[in-house]
Amino acid sequence: MPKTIVITGGTNGIGLAAAVALAARGENIVIVGRNDTRARIAAARAKATAQKGATVGTLVADLSSRAGVCRLARDICDRHPILDVLVNNAGAMYTSRQLSPDGIELTWAVNHLAPFLLTKLLLDRLIATPGARIITTASDAHIGAHIPFDDLNAERSYRGFRRYKESKLANILFTKELARRLVGTGTAAYCFHPGLVATGFNRNNGILMALGMRLLVMGSRSPEHGAQTLVWLATAPGRDLGSGAYYVDMQRRAPSQEAEDLGTAKRLWEISEAQCAIST
Repeated sequence: MPKTIVITGGTNGIGLAAAVALAARGENIVIVGRNDTRARIAAARAKATAQKGATVGTLVADLSSRAGVCRLARDICDRHPILDVLVNNAGAMYTSRQLSPDGIELTWAVNHLAPFLLTKLLLDRLIATPGARIITTASDAHIGAHIPFDDLNAERSYRGFRRYKESKLANILFTKELARRLVGTGTAAYCFHPGLVATGFNRNNGILMALGMRLLVMGSRSPEHGAQTLVWLATAPGRDLGSGAYYVDMQRRAPSQEAEDLGTAKRLWEISEAQCAIST
């Protein structure tokens, strides 16, 4: 039976590569992007290799705002009575401190709060689908990071890559606490590191940063290679996977010590609920 798989950040990089690969396997794909034109172009690429009968749809959403995430969740529920896999893949990094429409530092809003809120809003739909999964794109960049609970909105200090590292640590802690809360539901949560991938990521921060990223990724893996673990997590038998785990190259790996701290994971969850203005 084909799975219905929603992929945020599906118009470029590993999100698009995963959409193409999963459509080719016969899965029903929903590509979420910021721009309608880019979403349609991505969908056309996935449709070109899709198995007969597989569907590829699009949704447009601004994941930087609470209202945009809530609207996306409503659209998904309205259009898809069954949701097998939610892939939280959209991400960004900003060299200068910027705020979301809700007054949240933008990297944190897009990379952590958006997947946190979208998952929370779709949990009932996911739990109602046997064997459903939530997959979040994390990164080995989390190593060495700490959650700045005393300056969560980066008002006192801001460095773009450090903030990105903090958000990737948050992705892993979110997955760990989510898995704990899902015990007994039949729904699982995973996160993974795609490796250094040649994509358009971080090329929206000026000429010097774009040049630096171009030099950095000269020896990196392709989006298709980077998407392999995502595709595997979406399709592998659940008995072969561990809910709450962190994966690298289709192997379970131990993240940093900070990422394993259950107390930190629980504290971050509760604060994230407050930031999203939602109830437990």
